[in-house]
Amino acid sequence: MSTSVDMQALGEKIEKHSAFIDDIYSELNKVIVGQRYMIDRLLIGLLADGHVLLEGVPGLAKTLTVSSLATVINTKFQRIQFTPDLLPADLIGTLIYNQKEMKFTVKKGPIFSNIVLADEINRSPAKVQSALLEAMQERQVTIGEETFKLEVPFLVLATQNPVEQEGTYTLPEAQVDRFMLKLKIGYPSKSEELEIMRRMAKTGEKEELKHVVTPEHILNAREVINEIYVDEKVERYIVDLIFATRDPDDYNITELEDLISFGASPRASINMNLAARAHAFMQHRAYVTPEDVRTVTLDILRHRIIPTFEAEAENITTEDIIKKILSNVQVP
Repeated sequence: MSTSVDMQALGEKIEKHSAFIDDIYSELNKVIVGQRYMIDRLLIGLLADGHVLLEGVPGLAKTLTVSSLATVINTKFQRIQFTPDLLPADLIGTLIYNQKEMKFTVKKGPIFSNIVLADEINRSPAKVQSALLEAMQERQVTIGEETFKLEVPFLVLATQNPVEQEGTYTLPEAQVDRFMLKLKIGYPSKSEELEIMRRMAKTGEKEELKHVVTPEHILNAREVINEIYVDEKVERYIVDLIFATRDPDDYNITELEDLISFGASPRASINMNLAARAHAFMQHRAYVTPEDVRTVTLDILRHRIIPTFEAEAENITTEDIIKKILSNVQVP
């Protein structure tokens, strides 16, 4: 009986603390047409304190969506265009010698922001990527001999163009694994494209967005998300999904045995749990369902399963493998 009372109290708490999610959606709808999937996943990353990698061709409103989200939640925003000549100092900052005072002073770089958009991240060399890696993982930056904590919330949203691979530096697996979610952004539907054209094919001032949420709302929501109930059956379901990527034979998916070179790391199960909780929170729910888990599985595992040459030769994608796992692992 006490458990049901607790769940009722928790449900009311979630209802109260998640009300701002609807305000974010309605405000973003003023400038963003469609792209609900992208907005949902960006919010999951923000609420679950995880970085997001977005892959899609140019012109799909990735930058507009990210900058609009930063405006709506009233946080600092920086867009960094990654290029082959970018240096770590351009990202994190550097020491500048002050002749008047005869000493070095720290000039902080654009990484000192709340939301950082790393545009075309794979265009920069390994040194820049590793500098970003420290910021993403440790939430701190070292300039000279000093270490600086980054502001909270801190979220890196990186974009990749899947079409043009000339002059790019492939992200190492270790860095890709640091991203909680990898999104594949597709083209809008016909009706959405028509609406986009009608809205955007105008010169002059665009719609101004209002601040509807504060960073404190996000930080408070993260605390509440930790309280969302995850049943042991759902926890085991998450673990089963991850283990099926490593030992598909154990789950009677023998056809995947020769298609997976490396399965998902333990970071995947942690992120799946967090993302499922964030998804439940966005639905104003106090508990996680298997459907919450299934909703985020593709985005959590897309960049964590490495297919074999055989899979590539047969044009079998990572997504095909994940869908096969989802249809074969028993749902609680």
